[in-house]
Amino acid sequence: MHDLGDRQTVSVVVVAHDMARELPRTLASLGAVNQLGIASNEYEVIVVDNGSADELDIPAGVGIERLRTHRFSPAMPSPAQAANHGLSMAEGALIGLIIDGARLASPGLLAGARRASLLADRPVITAPAFHLGATTHMRATEVGHDQATEDELLTRSGWDDDGYRLFEISTPAGSSGRGLFGPMGESSSLFAPRSVWDELGGLDERFALPGGGLVNHDLYRRACGLDGAELVVLLGEATFHQYHGGAATSGRYTWDDMHAEYVSIRNGPYQPPANRATYVGSVPPSALPYLERSARQAINAESR
Repeated sequence: MHDLGDRQTVSVVVVAHDMARELPRTLASLGAVNQLGIASNEYEVIVVDNGSADELDIPAGVGIERLRTHRFSPAMPSPAQAANHGLSMAEGALIGLIIDGARLASPGLLAGARRASLLADRPVITAPAFHLGATTHMRATEVGHDQATEDELLTRSGWDDDGYRLFEISTPAGSSGRGLFGPMGESSSLFAPRSVWDELGGLDERFALPGGGLVNHDLYRRACGLDGAELVVLLGEATFHQYHGGAATSGRYTWDDMHAEYVSIRNGPYQPPANRATYVGSVPPSALPYLERSARQAINAESR
């Protein structure tokens, strides 16, 4: 077992673009009231505004003791440069990236990532991703899901009293559609020790499409492919995407568009990492249906 002292401080980098509605909720989910098992002075949150039309207005009541911001204006259409700048600002020994500032964090995400970091010398830590509502946000308009209906859904859920209730009003994102025990397409909340981030060199800024295309997928695959990297997946934790008309979820850029850019950079098709994961954490009752579905998916995959 490792000494907690070398990884007890956590930095979380959050990248935002035109998210006046979504970002305050994201930051509230990362606030000391909502994040369990970690003291307010043991982590910092760095928000990088990637060229929003209006400067971010962060409410005083989000409850983050150590909060720093940086604004890029003008900015590149891709969030890669902004994310890399945020990573360079990070002071923690364990660093996490939430490249989409519209993602709410479950209550044990930070403490779980810190606990997971003790399981390996070179851990790559992630949690599954969900979309708020009954379907993925790529299909939101088909079922009448918009920001107004989502606001009502969140209000009724009581998530701000118990963030785990978000499991009850969400559906797995495409990247987590193979279930908890299947390979994830990307990480929407990637944590690793500083030394691993230094070796990765951050995100590849050649990914230039608005929204970054598959830059986040590429980062996750490269992290999992490092020599000696050990993938750790958090049980019972997740991020939950708020609908905001992003480049991918709104359909402005299709998978084919993004994959073509990936192939032009990597000279081959994208494949999810196939690392065998170690799982750590506890499962709240609201996440049990996802756990059950994931187990069935894994059993069916093994029987093929």
